[in-house]
Amino acid sequence: MTQAVAAAKPAGGGRIRSTVAVLARRLPFTSGVTLAMLVLAVATGALWNAAEDRAVYPFVAYGLPSLEAGRWWTMFTGPFFAVIPWYYLPMVGSFALFAGFAEWKLGTRRAMAVTIGGQIVSVLVATQFLALCRNSGWLWAERVAGSLDVGFSGGALAAVAVASATLRPPWALRLRAGLCVYAGVAIVYVGTLADLVHFFALLLALPLGKRLVGARRAAGQTAPNLREWRVLAVAGLLLLTIAEIVMFLVPGDGPFGSDDGVSLTAPELGILVLLVLPMINGLRKGGRVAWRWAVALSAFVTLQGLAVATALGVADIFGGEYDVAGLPLFFVDNLLWTVELGVLIAARHAFRVPSRRRLRRHAQGPGPALARTLLGRHGGSTLSWMTTWPRNTYFVREDGRSYLAYRRHAGVAVALGDPIAPDGTAAATVTEFATMCENSGLVPCVFSATEATVAATRELGWQHVQVAEDNVLDLEGLEFRGKVWQDVRTALNKAAKQGIEFRLVRLADQPEPILAQVRALSEEWMSDKAMPEMGFTLGGLDEAMDPATRVGLAVDAEGTVHGVTSWLPVHTGAGKIGGWTLDIMRRSAHGFRPVMEFLIASACLAFREEGARFVSLSGAPLARSGNGFPARPVDRALESLGRVMEPYYGFRSLHAFKAKFQPRHVPLYLAFRDEADLPRIGLALSRAYLPDVRLRQLAKLVRTR
Repeated sequence: MTQAVAAAKPAGGGRIRSTVAVLARRLPFTSGVTLAMLVLAVATGALWNAAEDRAVYPFVAYGLPSLEAGRWWTMFTGPFFAVIPWYYLPMVGSFALFAGFAEWKLGTRRAMAVTIGGQIVSVLVATQFLALCRNSGWLWAERVAGSLDVGFSGGALAAVAVASATLRPPWALRLRAGLCVYAGVAIVYVGTLADLVHFFALLLALPLGKRLVGARRAAGQTAPNLREWRVLAVAGLLLLTIAEIVMFLVPGDGPFGSDDGVSLTAPELGILVLLVLPMINGLRKGGRVAWRWAVALSAFVTLQGLAVATALGVADIFGGEYDVAGLPLFFVDNLLWTVELGVLIAARHAFRVPSRRRLRRHAQGPGPALARTLLGRHGGSTLSWMTTWPRNTYFVREDGRSYLAYRRHAGVAVALGDPIAPDGTAAATVTEFATMCENSGLVPCVFSATEATVAATRELGWQHVQVAEDNVLDLEGLEFRGKVWQDVRTALNKAAKQGIEFRLVRLADQPEPILAQVRALSEEWMSDKAMPEMGFTLGGLDEAMDPATRVGLAVDAEGTVHGVTSWLPVHTGAGKIGGWTLDIMRRSAHGFRPVMEFLIASACLAFREEGARFVSLSGAPLARSGNGFPARPVDRALESLGRVMEPYYGFRSLHAFKAKFQPRHVPLYLAFRDEADLPRIGLALSRAYLPDVRLRQLAKLVRTR
């Protein structure tokens, strides 16, 4: 053990060094500036003694006093320092993150130009703005005009703002909304020189982002969709709530005056937070009730401002006296609430999701009978028969000719497989399903979809990741000859010598002694797993009892059942069954050893005699062929999850076993809107596969195992 640990340490350290080396080569500008910041911090002692307390500070810090004194070089020295030691953590960290992101997206030369140019321009514009305003009687401008600052944050924010133009919707809007929330709260309610620099950096960079990144790198921009309107409404409400928290926790005297008399008291702030948090969650989902509450709150604050303005106007007419302290900030705050009200009203079409009670009241839909009718009429994929199983909910198009089956868990609608639809309408079915989910506050996704459905989701701007691999065996001309079929031939020959018979039956028609043995095999199989039986795309004995399902039995001369397999019909349209999909596989631990090879090979021969064109050995979740290491983070995450689950369910071992039959591999994908949905989709899939097991129970089982 000690030797293994010792051997692992260099490997881990080597991977870290390799990663650092790759980043340094890929991001030379970001790496060089970050290293220079740290080296100068150590060399000058600024890492442990505040730079602003040093006599040399005015000669390295930028600001209006430095420029007026002719210290132009401070524009280039200031970005490499922090005001006080602990500021180095956010300054260096944010620069490495923002500038590194920009360099990754834009390339080194363009990122350098945007970052350095953004820093210089934002500082110059901020200082010139202060120069114009300091003699106007604006106390804040007079105060800030005499201050100095250091740091590269203006350039970093400009860089990330420009790079946001390369992101696809809705990530671009999310990032820009976050930047605007930060800059808006900081400049209105705090108002330091740094906040002013940040404000101008974003004000100049955001509108120019698409032009600066170039047409080749810029992502396509469209009119805001439902999700983006919801993001805007949530961002506005979040900005206003954070502003109230900032005024309470950090009292200040910003551009619009002191927040004395404007900030809320502790009880008032607590009430606001308790009201706003469920509103934000509801607005994120498009909830109608949350929208109404948000409109009411915004309207209340807006009317409050109008009432105060009216009272002041009346007092001014009659020569009354009133305290003007805090009034500018009060009206700016109310103006922002008015803007939020305008956004909510403009986006009202995005908030039509009814309450949960109303959704449950209208949740009744077609049952499996219609699903089987449409499946027989139009045909489907090798997994489509699973859409007829219990616990599925059905989305049916208005014309009643196509459907998607889905499970609803954790606010996610997990559609199973390809749409069952007439030729040429599958894409429209997926599109309408996604719209239904949006209007119901659900996250849509399609699980175990084929390439045809993935192509339809690409038109919606969705992403996809391979989650399994179907193993399809063509029956025409199938002969178990050659070295690659040695194990299969051996199983067939041994079964014949030992008097083991293959029976292709309907399990519901079998006598009770056979049923009892099948149940015993299933219980024995589950006891070996020490984990709950999975569902969703993995059937059990209940599904095998369906008269439409065929079951293969390996029975010896004494009537002992050595193994059992079940086969689901694959409809190919016009009421025809063109193939069969393998579902359950159960064998006795003490019976005929190669029973699975025997059962599958025998079933293939029997189905071929009946006219079937193919069989699917089904796909094992989180398993695929090929040795290439996944490139994308989401693929690597699934690869790691597959390794973790292997000791419990043996998906990869099962996939390797099926390779004996030389199948062709058909990738199966998870199609989803964007990466932000993946945590909820993961939770929904865990509940779909293990509907009767809570996450806490599952974690306990894993620890026990």
